[in-house]
Amino acid sequence: MGYVRDRVRAAVDALEHLVGGLGTALLAVGALLWALGVAAACLVGVGLLLVPGALRTVRAVADRERARLSRWDGPVVSPGPVPAPLRAAVRDPAIRRESGWVAVHALLGFGVGLLGLALPLYAVQDLTFPLWYRLVPPGVGPPGIGGWRIDGLGDALAVGVRGVGWLVVVVWISPLLARVQAGPGRWLLTPPPGADLSLRIAQLTATRAAALDAHAVELRRIERSLHDGTQNRLVAVTVLLGAARRALRRDPSRADEILGQAQDAAEQALGELRTVVRGILPPVLDDRGLAGALAGLAGGCVVPCRLEVDVAVRCAASVEATAYFVVAETLTNAVRHSGAGGVDVVVRRERNRLLVTVTDDGHGDADEARGSGLTGIRRRVEAYDGRMTLTSPPGGPTRVHVELPCGS
Repeated sequence: MGYVRDRVRAAVDALEHLVGGLGTALLAVGALLWALGVAAACLVGVGLLLVPGALRTVRAVADRERARLSRWDGPVVSPGPVPAPLRAAVRDPAIRRESGWVAVHALLGFGVGLLGLALPLYAVQDLTFPLWYRLVPPGVGPPGIGGWRIDGLGDALAVGVRGVGWLVVVVWISPLLARVQAGPGRWLLTPPPGADLSLRIAQLTATRAAALDAHAVELRRIERSLHDGTQNRLVAVTVLLGAARRALRRDPSRADEILGQAQDAAEQALGELRTVVRGILPPVLDDRGLAGALAGLAGGCVVPCRLEVDVAVRCAASVEATAYFVVAETLTNAVRHSGAGGVDVVVRRERNRLLVTVTDDGHGDADEARGSGLTGIRRRVEAYDGRMTLTSPPGGPTRVHVELPCGS
C-alpha cells in the first residue's frame, strides 16, 4: 500500500512539473519566434538594434526554467545579466547554450507537456464515461475513439475499464515524461563546473553573512526579552522581598500580602524565562518530535489550523528547530497581519529535503520589505542552505514554501 501511495504521489508531483514545463515551453516558443524574427531582420541590416533585447528575452525565459528546475531537484544557478557589449553577449557560452535550449524546449518540452496533460484527461474521460454515456448519440463511440459503438451500459463500463488502464499508464509514465521534459534544461542551463563553483562560493559567502546577521538578531531578541521582561520581574521580586522583611518588623500582617506579590512576580519571571528558552531550542522537539511539536503549535493557534506531517525519519535537531521556527513565525504572521480564517500546514520529507508549506486564506499582499518576520524566516532558512518561496497576490492566498536539506 505504501508503494502505491508513493507512486501516486510521484505521479501527481510529475503532473505539476509537466504543467510548469508546458508554461515555460510556451514562453520558449515566443522567445524562439522573436529570436528568429530578429535574425531575419539582421539579414537586411535592420535587426542589430533588436539583438540585445532578444538575448535578454532568451535569458529571462531560461531563468524561469532554472527557477522551476530548482524547486524540483536541486538549485540551478543563473549566470547573471547578459553582457552589455553586443559582441561579448553573442560570444557568451551561456547565451549559446540558452539559445539551443530555447529551440529544444519549444519543441520537445511543448510536445511532452501536451502528452503529459492529455493522458490524465483521457483517463478522467473514460473513467467517468459510464456516468454520461447517454449523452452520446446511440451507436456512436466515446469522444476521441472511432469504430467503437456504444449500445448500452455494458459498452460504457468497458470504456470505464479502459480508463483504469489509462490511469495506470499515467501513474507509471508521468515521472518519466517529467524527467524527459526537464532533461534539456538540466543539460544546457547548468553552468560549467568552474563557474558553478565560483557562484557557489559567492552564494555560501552571502548565506554565511545572512546566518551571522540572523544570529546577531537572535541574540538581540534574547537580550531584549531578558532585559525587558525577566530582569524587571526579578528586580520586582527583590524589591518586594526587601519590603516584606521591613514589614515583618513594623506590620507583620502586611508582610504576607507582599510575599504573595513577590511570589507572583517570581512565577511570571519563570514563565518568561521558559518562553525565552523555548525560542532558542524548543524542548518539545526532543520530547515529542517535529510532528508533536507542530501539533502543539497548530492546537494553540487562534486561527483554525489544519496540519499534515509526513516525516518518517527524523532530521537533524537544527533542521527541525528551523522548521518549527518557520511554522511558528508564519502562524504568528497569519494571525496578526493576514486576517485569515484558516491556515494549512504541510510538512513532508522528499529524499534528502524537508519541505514545509504554510498557506493561509487571508487578504494576501505580504511583502518582505515591510517586515512582518518574513525576512527573518528567509535568513534563517538560507543559513541552512535552504530555499524559501513566498507567493502572496493581493486578495490571497499567501503561501510560504520552505525547503531544507536534511541529509540522505
